[in-house]
Amino acid sequence: MITNVRCKAQCFVFTGGPGAGKTTVLDLLAQQGFFTQPEAARQIIREQMADGGSAVPWHNNARYTQLMQERSIAGWEAAPLPNAGPCFFDRGIPDVIGHMQLNNLPVNAALHNAAQQCRYNPQVFIFPPWESIYCTDTERKQSFAEAVRTYEVIAGIYKACGYTLQVVPVAPPPERAAFILQCIAA
Repeated sequence: MITNVRCKAQCFVFTGGPGAGKTTVLDLLAQQGFFTQPEAARQIIREQMADGGSAVPWHNNARYTQLMQERSIAGWEAAPLPNAGPCFFDRGIPDVIGHMQLNNLPVNAALHNAAQQCRYNPQVFIFPPWESIYCTDTERKQSFAEAVRTYEVIAGIYKACGYTLQVVPVAPPPERAAFILQCIAA
C-alpha cells in the first residue's frame, strides 16, 4: 500500500538511454533561467574518478547504484517550490531502477517506495536513441546497442510507474528545448 505520495508537478524528467542529447537540452534550459537538476550518475563517476574511488559501474556497481539512489532522492527533495516555475531533471528516481534491472542488481524496497512516493510531473520526456550523435567517453562506456536497450528498459519502467512518455523529436537542441517548453505550456 502506497502512502504519503507527494507529487512535484512542476518537475519534469528527461530520460532515455545514454548519449541521446538530454544533458545538452538541459543545459540550454538552464541558460534560459530554468532550474535544472543534473544527472547524479555522471556526477558520481566524475567524483569517484577524481578521488580514486571505486564506486563506478565498472568496479563497484552496487555502491555506485546506492549513491545514485541516494542522490536521486535528494535531488527530488531539493526541487524548488511550485511557485518557482518549471524545473527539469536529467533522469529521475525510476532511472535508478532501470540501472539496477539492466545490471541484474536487486531493487530494494526503499527505492521502490521512493519511485512511488516521490512523484514528478506525470509527463516524462524521453529522448530516443540517436546513433549519429552517440559517442562514448571516460564516463559513458556503453555501446550504442546498450544505449538502445537502456532506452527500452527505462521506457518500460516509467510506464510501469504510471508516467506518460512524451518522445522528444530528433532535432537540433534548440528545437528540442522549444518542443519541451511548448508541451509544458499546453
